[in-house]
Amino acid sequence: MAPPRSVLGLTAALVAGAIEFTAVAADQPQWGQAWSRNMISHERGLPEVFDPRTGQNIKWRTTPGTETHATPVVAGGRVYLGTNNNRPRDARHSGDRGVLMCFDESTGEFLWQLVVPKLTNSIYWDWPHAGICSPPSVEGERVYLVSNRGEVLCLDARGMTNGNDGPSQEEAAHCVPAGASPMAPGPHSADILWRFDMIQEFQVRQHDSAHASVLIHGDFLYVNTANGVDDTHKEIHSPDAPSLIVLDKASGRLVARDGEHIGPRIFHSTWSSPALGQVDGEPRVFFCGGDGVVYGFVPVTTAPPPGQVLTLRKVWQFDFDPDAPKEAVHRFNGNRDISPSNMHGMPVFHDGRLYVAGGGDLWWGKRQAWLKCLQTTGTGDVTKTALVWSYALAKHVMATPALGNGLVFLGDCGRRIHCVDAATGQAVWTHDAGGEIWASPLLADGKVYFATRRGQALVFAADREKKLLHQVALGDPVSATPVAANGTIYFATMRNLFAVAAGASAP
Repeated sequence: MAPPRSVLGLTAALVAGAIEFTAVAADQPQWGQAWSRNMISHERGLPEVFDPRTGQNIKWRTTPGTETHATPVVAGGRVYLGTNNNRPRDARHSGDRGVLMCFDESTGEFLWQLVVPKLTNSIYWDWPHAGICSPPSVEGERVYLVSNRGEVLCLDARGMTNGNDGPSQEEAAHCVPAGASPMAPGPHSADILWRFDMIQEFQVRQHDSAHASVLIHGDFLYVNTANGVDDTHKEIHSPDAPSLIVLDKASGRLVARDGEHIGPRIFHSTWSSPALGQVDGEPRVFFCGGDGVVYGFVPVTTAPPPGQVLTLRKVWQFDFDPDAPKEAVHRFNGNRDISPSNMHGMPVFHDGRLYVAGGGDLWWGKRQAWLKCLQTTGTGDVTKTALVWSYALAKHVMATPALGNGLVFLGDCGRRIHCVDAATGQAVWTHDAGGEIWASPLLADGKVYFATRRGQALVFAADREKKLLHQVALGDPVSATPVAANGTIYFATMRNLFAVAAGASAP
């Protein structure tokens, strides 16, 4: 999910021809089902009816900040959520900050937080009060996160409760603005194990905020750099910066980067995070560039010697909008009829195919958007051969689709919910949601959960017959995807985090 202008123990399993992800104790340790990024869960016994006003099926509620755009992640008995500092948990940290909060999964009790000062270059680097917009990815006792300052961080899942582990010991200086006196970490502070600064290393020019969900594959992390336009929205400040990088997960050392020179063709920013699928028995990393092209790379298997950096080997690419402008793209800024396309949500790999939603930019581009299904076989430029079907959406799209039972579910910025046949791309049913949808849907337990920018949650039967099972006000706009883990659904609104479980009744 891109930030607004008013403002991401493991076991791999091969499921239905796609690489899927099963976590110990039914956790949800990453945004979407890793590695495919499908917005589904295998949880059962989830409630279809709940009400924050009465407490019906509400297990607990907590109030992280005043703007929350990141999706919750649940792992190891903890819930992680990116937010802002407008409801400080530590009075020593005053003013606008990016914050990652960690809560107890059972009770919602606050455990610890990462506090990151804002970038001060301009508001277009780190949008005021947007907080940390990237959801973390958790593996065992390690939490991998992209901060609002464009840093890839490895954190200890226990925070400082087990001491300040190394090798990094920079927490006291990291949590305060430049020039301020270091602040000693307390018992509720984050423990940074290592840090990789993409702005310092590549001169990445992030736009509005950093927004990335780290993909973990083997010993490596795949990270979207969020490179984008400058304050004028008409120039790429860092045309040579990579769009996709690979780090060693143990040390944070740079291992590889893309060599596609995407920078000059980025219309607004690089919003999408990578997915991984298996094509003809071989893994492949899929990545939607800020230039509107979907790329397929061979993943890294062995790190190069220290001091050397690999170039990711591209084996496949698909132009999502081949009729769109390809040169001098920024002269189309603000053109609602003709512009390049880009992708905000992530590509989803399912049953050997790739499902991608994209189109004109919400703030600067044309009012056209599509959901497309692609064949992933073949090599080279497959733009003319890989398209299986294309389904027109309304206006713009920010979300990642959810696939299951032969159906694709997705909401768009035209206030429309879509149920589409996964094989043919034909509409099965649609629904007027009454508000823009930025959040991705959650498909779980025979139901599909949506949430809107008007603050409504809608629950449908995941069926070919449209059945609206429940609709309820959550009280605030929603950017974050609903998440299911261990019998509980989590809804993060701008101001609240609700844990929803059958039979619960919070006051």
